[in-house]
Amino acid sequence: MDPCAFVRLTVDQLLLKLPAVPRPSSGAAGVHPSTSPCFCTLHLHDQPSSLARTAPLPLANACFPHGAGGPVVLSLDAAAVQRLSGHPAELVVTLHAGKSTGSAGCGVGTRRALGRVRVPVDVARAAAGETVVARDGWVDVGKPASAARAQIHMLVRAEPDPRYVFQFGGEPECGPVVYQVPGGGAGGGQRQPVFTCRFSAGRRAAMTRSLTSESSMARSPSRKLRSWLNNLHGDGDARARRGQRKGWMVTIHDLSGSPVAAASMVTPFVPSPGSGRVSRANPGAWLILQPTAAGASSWKPWARLEAWRERGAVDAFGYRLELVFDSGPVECAVPIAESSISAKRGGQFVIDPATFPEGATGGAWPFAGGFVMGSTVEGEGKASRPTVQVGVQHVACMGDVAVFVALSAAVDLCMDACKLFSHRLRKELCQDQDD
Repeated sequence: MDPCAFVRLTVDQLLLKLPAVPRPSSGAAGVHPSTSPCFCTLHLHDQPSSLARTAPLPLANACFPHGAGGPVVLSLDAAAVQRLSGHPAELVVTLHAGKSTGSAGCGVGTRRALGRVRVPVDVARAAAGETVVARDGWVDVGKPASAARAQIHMLVRAEPDPRYVFQFGGEPECGPVVYQVPGGGAGGGQRQPVFTCRFSAGRRAAMTRSLTSESSMARSPSRKLRSWLNNLHGDGDARARRGQRKGWMVTIHDLSGSPVAAASMVTPFVPSPGSGRVSRANPGAWLILQPTAAGASSWKPWARLEAWRERGAVDAFGYRLELVFDSGPVECAVPIAESSISAKRGGQFVIDPATFPEGATGGAWPFAGGFVMGSTVEGEGKASRPTVQVGVQHVACMGDVAVFVALSAAVDLCMDACKLFSHRLRKELCQDQDD
């Protein structure tokens, strides 16, 4: 397979030193940097705003000698790398005193710009396979003639981050072909078919799930896994499986027609009492499955995906992903991703240690290397053809890719499964439902 030349731009060890400025009197209004939180915005000059990031700026002192926040990561896809290869990219870091509101149009009166710095980054060298350290140390902020200037500490590096890129030829529930996209869609060649995707629901899904009847997973002594299997085989009370968001299954097949991965809805998506939405307290869930060594008729769980509809000012569906390990009588689930995606605008599902809180796994990060996987998700009512990116270091064979493709299909279908129950589902999702 031909990987795509992505570049990972990481900004780490952010710290701020402020000049001595008289503090305001107790009754004075406004923002004073020594008494207010500080933050910075980071973006690449002349690049889309989707690459912009916001990060807190701790003050340099004995408590935070090396920076308090995690690294800020900007991923440049093959198209961006191609645009920036002709000249050095420029990272623009703008410093602010005050609270970050997350919106350029809000809170203007409660924050003040402290200045900005520009850091040239040689993207072409990074794309060619070299790790480039663009800045490591303190940088003056503001005009050179100013005697009292702030300083920001940062470690800026660009490194190669090759990824395989795949795209669904249509919506996952419509049984599309999945293609590999050479060059990440940047004109690097003609896309090649690698998988087919089959969706089933209700009774048809139950027939498909019979493939697992002799699964080694069924013989697992783990009570939790047996419970998931009971749901997978439809052994639960049918009356408890309310509505149409139940029994969905996506099977990924190679070009010979053999199933190589699957995603099965093991917990139905039902509204919480007195509500028309799936709640975080009672989320729907999928099992992501891969074949065992015994063959295509025997499956084992790889991960469990939970999803729900968030409450609050932001209308979004939340998700949590855990790797599943069956270690005899004790089941083990390691969380590797948790976030939310806007129901209106869609977004990106990502497995990446840089975007997951350190220590949230309860142990060591289970993947070697950095970026693991990403998948696009369209907002409600929009046709979705997910684009899937997989880090090269996590692929030893096409079966590894198939698991991520199945996960991507499940994430995409969560946008429909988490739709408010006052809204009807599309007919493709309602086939062969039990009455």
